[in-house]
Amino acid sequence: MSLSIALETATSGLMAAQTGLRTVSDNIANVNTPGYVRKQVDQQQLDVAGVGMGVQVTGIQRVTDQYLQLASLNAGSDAGRWDVFSQYLDNAQSLFGDPSTSSFFFNKLDNVYSAFAASANDPSNNLLRTQALANVQDFLTEADRINTQIVQLGSTVDTRINSDVDQANSLLQQISKLNSDISRANLVQADASGAENIQSQLLDQLSSLMGIKVAQRQNGGVDVRSPEGVLLAGDTAATLTYNASDSTPGYITATQPGVGSNPQPIQVSSGEVRGLLDLRDSKLPGISDELGEFVSRATDALNAAHNAASAVPPPATLTGRNTGLDLPTAVSGFTGQTTVAIVNSAGVVQQTVAIDFDAQTMSVNGGAATATSPATFLADLNAALGASGSATYVNNQLSISASGGNGVAIDEGTSMKAGRAFSQFFGLNDLVQSSGFSNYETGLSATDAHGFTPGGTVTFRLSQPDGKPIRDVTVAMPAAPQMSDLLSALNNSTTGVGLYGAFSLDGNGQLSFTPSAPTNATLSVVDDNTQRGAGGPTFSQLFGIGVVQRSARAGQFEVNPTLLANPQLLAFSQLDLSVAPGTPALRPGDGAGAVALSQAGDATATFQAAGSLGQVTMTISRYASEFGGAVGRDAAAAGSQAQSADAVQTEAVNRRQSVESVNLDEELVRLQTYQQAFSASARMIQATKDLFDVLMNMV
Repeated sequence: MSLSIALETATSGLMAAQTGLRTVSDNIANVNTPGYVRKQVDQQQLDVAGVGMGVQVTGIQRVTDQYLQLASLNAGSDAGRWDVFSQYLDNAQSLFGDPSTSSFFFNKLDNVYSAFAASANDPSNNLLRTQALANVQDFLTEADRINTQIVQLGSTVDTRINSDVDQANSLLQQISKLNSDISRANLVQADASGAENIQSQLLDQLSSLMGIKVAQRQNGGVDVRSPEGVLLAGDTAATLTYNASDSTPGYITATQPGVGSNPQPIQVSSGEVRGLLDLRDSKLPGISDELGEFVSRATDALNAAHNAASAVPPPATLTGRNTGLDLPTAVSGFTGQTTVAIVNSAGVVQQTVAIDFDAQTMSVNGGAATATSPATFLADLNAALGASGSATYVNNQLSISASGGNGVAIDEGTSMKAGRAFSQFFGLNDLVQSSGFSNYETGLSATDAHGFTPGGTVTFRLSQPDGKPIRDVTVAMPAAPQMSDLLSALNNSTTGVGLYGAFSLDGNGQLSFTPSAPTNATLSVVDDNTQRGAGGPTFSQLFGIGVVQRSARAGQFEVNPTLLANPQLLAFSQLDLSVAPGTPALRPGDGAGAVALSQAGDATATFQAAGSLGQVTMTISRYASEFGGAVGRDAAAAGSQAQSADAVQTEAVNRRQSVESVNLDEELVRLQTYQQAFSASARMIQATKDLFDVLMNMV
């Protein structure tokens, strides 16, 4: 009986040594295989009724460190996020050109000012006028090009997000299938390390796309969850879907398999998808918004100088832009005085209408003042112009015309509303026109009529800062007429956005949304079917609410086509109402208007918060430097983040590989150990056989 036990013991040692040799040989063969994790044999003493009966192999395990694996996955997610973020942001920065060359975008605005300065020295030179207009158009065309390519970058990012989500779905399916294979192998105590190695590589790929949580399953394999705990892969795999529209932030939903399962928005906190979502929803639209704000204020300054001057001879008609406001609302709120002059071809004033907005009066040719009001402004202006001219207000545009071959010139005086003088506010003599609403300082106050058709609705989406939706809120335009009533409807805590923040109206009539803690929700416009008056703008168009409105405006500008057709209509002369009667108030050699245009970069403006830049008050030229610097700083910061994340990932991977990878020296030692154990067990079997033979011969 003892010999049988000895034989069984030796046989178990032989089998254990054979398993060890097979494991070591597998390790050595895969020493250069990417993603391979070395294996080791788990064995223990075989004990029967307190008597040692040899050894048994309990399993073959991969040598892993769960902490290092999770650290590597997290580092891979961060590296994936910042690598793609830096890549696209660097592309966006390059659109503005090299600061050391003449093609640099911000140098083009300097060229505009220089061209007008040259024209001021020779106002009658048509070639210099044409060159100045060409420089303005070049600046605007370049802004449109940059904005268009930023939008195209956004489309590329959208396509890449869809591709990444498709890849993530494929990885989740493979991880789930491998869970079944690993569980079956463990059930019969087979070697599952091959499937586990493949699954580990799939997890590495998945973590580079999106942040995940990984937990080991009791029967082998892993459960993969989103950061907030939604199961993505286990026995089965969820299906991820990318949800986005042009006007709302993008987000990812997970749908569990089975009939009737509803998509569930999940958090994407890191990985390449997070970086792409940040680019799509925040950074790229932010750069477009910064560009739009810069171009809008730069053209505002040019238009302010152009509206404060006049061509010689002055044009017969001045037609303004669409203010989006009815005339009584547009006129109310003005302060100071302005003068509308009818001037003949020699520059001699024929008639003046002095408008005093403070006193609410009009005076013709310096005569007695007569009362006026916003409600009667158009009729009163026509009466004051008499046979010399007329004024109309059609489609929210003011137009003033002269009769008898004369022209119209305006002295802005001290008039002011929402930071703009009378002619500039209505855009009567704009150098640069916009095809949409680019300045959102409407001049509206809380007591003004909001003007929107009651019952029209605008639907807002409140989202978490990472784009995950909170809820949609539909607000109806109130029947109550004032802006204060509209603000109350918007900020209602039940039917409005009051639970998540508040809309407010500043002194210049700009409407903005401020989120409240702790949600710090972002607001976007899902749908807007409102209208201000007949054929007027929507709520989001008038106030610039939503990413679509603000990111598109940089491409809406062009030089006034009338000026391109006839550069002599450039307003290079300034109306001088202090001259004696019969003396020209407009002189052909006067270049004061051109000088003002050349100095427009020194004009101080209040720039609204856009992109990474907060609200600031500074000159146009200074903001150009701040804007260009901000784009460069953001790209440099993203590059630094990417380098740091890559360094952390490299260190995490190195430490993980130091545990998991194959060390040939160690494997050779194990090989010799198993060889000796195998040889010893074989000799014991042979010795036992010899003893059996001796006993058999004795019998």
